[in-house]
Amino acid sequence: MADEPAGVSGPATPNDVVELRVHGIAAAGAAQVLDRPNVRQVAGDRSAGFYRPRPGCSEVSGPSGATLEAYRWSDLPYDTAVRTLSLLFLLPFLLLNVAIWMRPGNPASDAVVRSLCRVLGLTLTALYVLAAVGVALDLVAWQCMSSSTCLSGRSWLSWLGERPTGLRLAVLALVPAAAIGLIWWASTRPGRSFTAFRPPESLVSRHPLSTVGQWDAEPLVGRLRSIHVAAAFATLGGSLLAARAAQGASAITAVLAVATGAVLATCVALLCTPPLIDRAPANRRLDGAARLLRTIAVGLTIAVCAHVLASPARWQEGGGLPGYGSTLTWLFVAHAGLLAALAAALLWRRDRQPNHPPLLGLGALATGTAAAGIAVAFSAELVHRVADYLDRTASTPPDLVPRPPAAYTWAIYGFFRAALITLVLTGLVILISRRGRSRAAAAIVARDFPDPPAEAAPRLRQVQQAIVRARFTEWLIPLAVVYAGLAGLSAATTALDLLGLYPGDAIERYAGVPAGLVNFGIGMGSYLIAATMLSLVIGGIFAYRTAGFRRHVGVLWDLTTFWPRAAHPFAPPCYAERAVPELVRRITYLVESGNAVLLAGHSHGSVLVTATVLQLPPHVSRRVALLTSASPLRRLYARLYPAYIDDDMLHEVGGRVGWRWLNLWRDTDAIGGWIFSAHRPDEPLTVTGPAAAVDRRFRDPSDVVVPRSDSVPPPIKGHGPRETDEPYIEAARDLVERLRKPMDPEPHPADHPPAGQ
Repeated sequence: MADEPAGVSGPATPNDVVELRVHGIAAAGAAQVLDRPNVRQVAGDRSAGFYRPRPGCSEVSGPSGATLEAYRWSDLPYDTAVRTLSLLFLLPFLLLNVAIWMRPGNPASDAVVRSLCRVLGLTLTALYVLAAVGVALDLVAWQCMSSSTCLSGRSWLSWLGERPTGLRLAVLALVPAAAIGLIWWASTRPGRSFTAFRPPESLVSRHPLSTVGQWDAEPLVGRLRSIHVAAAFATLGGSLLAARAAQGASAITAVLAVATGAVLATCVALLCTPPLIDRAPANRRLDGAARLLRTIAVGLTIAVCAHVLASPARWQEGGGLPGYGSTLTWLFVAHAGLLAALAAALLWRRDRQPNHPPLLGLGALATGTAAAGIAVAFSAELVHRVADYLDRTASTPPDLVPRPPAAYTWAIYGFFRAALITLVLTGLVILISRRGRSRAAAAIVARDFPDPPAEAAPRLRQVQQAIVRARFTEWLIPLAVVYAGLAGLSAATTALDLLGLYPGDAIERYAGVPAGLVNFGIGMGSYLIAATMLSLVIGGIFAYRTAGFRRHVGVLWDLTTFWPRAAHPFAPPCYAERAVPELVRRITYLVESGNAVLLAGHSHGSVLVTATVLQLPPHVSRRVALLTSASPLRRLYARLYPAYIDDDMLHEVGGRVGWRWLNLWRDTDAIGGWIFSAHRPDEPLTVTGPAAAVDRRFRDPSDVVVPRSDSVPPPIKGHGPRETDEPYIEAARDLVERLRKPMDPEPHPADHPPAGQ
């Protein structure tokens, strides 16, 4: 840790206030956050740390009169190029992990939703293995190595082509085993070493959001990891046994199949028992049982490979790997069933409060469906591209061409259909809702800029269009739910593969759509998936190397890796497990050194500081003020994470800081918004008491007329940072003055009751 700065220790005085700024998504650097050219790090490391203006600078304090300090955390979700790219390939696991945190705050369905998300995650792990099985065992070992045409000119394959089928399968089973080992190793890499501040449990909020950054997730992740690794090896062994059983099942084959099925059933049963999986970290017996299950699965897979290698029964080659296509189809059907059950659990007995959106809590369904859909699409595209590579000769007879299972073709067509319909509906919603959004934007502009000069008309139209675009955010969640329904339907239609139907022929026969049009959609879907994968790789590289580019494409990574791993162990680590305790520790140090702290969070930084306040001890929080700007707490997080962001939590945060809380927002902001009340002049207050004084709306831009000192009008800032704006400076000064007033006697911890009490 760097040296501590001067001025943060010693006896407390009424003027010692530190303005600690926490940036939002992918800030360029501490110098930009502090608006000072020369800064130095005073705590932390390269990944995250605290910065101040260098001593001797003429502007060590900000316009509010407080000492400036910034917490820079933007490298925590990235750190290295390898980790950045891993986020792209682990995207389905990442999204599914977020889905479990989007569940509604309904105790009756909480355990069911958690179980369904975790079982769905287990099927994604199985799909990951089956994709590797499809490439190595189905396309290469079974189909290509059985064809002299496919092996021609491929010395790297022909050396194994003349060997017995059992040997080929056993040798190339090392490829999916290596894929399992790679993801296993990546998920067990140690996290960053740091000493977190752990306040006494009696002083920390009992609201669910307070667990983020305080909850030790490693024991749960370790148990989930053992279960998923066991299921992954059982999937590999089951694929080999299915191929062996198709040639005639022996007693040994049947015994191994029963044992492998028992391992998979045990994995599912464990995930469907949240009280068992979520037990305290000290439960070594449960950890040992999970590791034993993993060891058994690995041993069974080795035994299966040995059985396949040594079995004297003759292999009847031809077509695809026996049992592989039907296994995929049933897996996709299981996806549809799990998503349908998840939808039922989310809709059953939900609180339907009048002020809550009708789709509250369905973010878990939309995100879980997106995770499954992306995993299926990526797997299907991988297998199809390898098949195209192996089929390099146009004159090859059809029966000698390596062909992927038809289930993957159904999946690609379903992905294209869901994406196309969602895009069309999005266009229609944009057109249909535009009139209402334009009418509301026109009223806002007319109120903010009364009697403008004639030359300001073009600028007024630009401002109105910015508000129109910003107000479209409210439609994103319903559109995501529509996509979830379409993707789930696509997974269900994959069951037609069990009837031996190909998409083009089946749809032409039963729906009257020409097969050529369907095949065109399959081709376009394949290219769309490939383009998506390529753009994600390129975006990941640029996001790691270029901070400016990261600001646009890194939003998904920063928002999703905020939540601890609770559904899928192969998801990237949670940076909040470091950021929140680090903020708590730093603020506690500053306060106990005699300072008051103005905690300022912009955009997603407002979520970090809110979670931080819930973990501050009372003697610290009573000397803290909160300034949030462009905050998505109410507009997005309260809708997407209703169990963690609600009125009880927001009011508890306000109470913990003595309602020294101001929130700044603009109508041109597409992400942030008001928290308690909009405070528009033509709208009544929706809350009373101290919460009514939290939100401050200010117009954007500051004016539509070109000032005399400039050649262009003031910019439209939208969601951008605003530390140099006059409203921000006024709010900071207001809070600093409140902090410098004599404090009330220190409250007892009972003065901060947990939410709901």
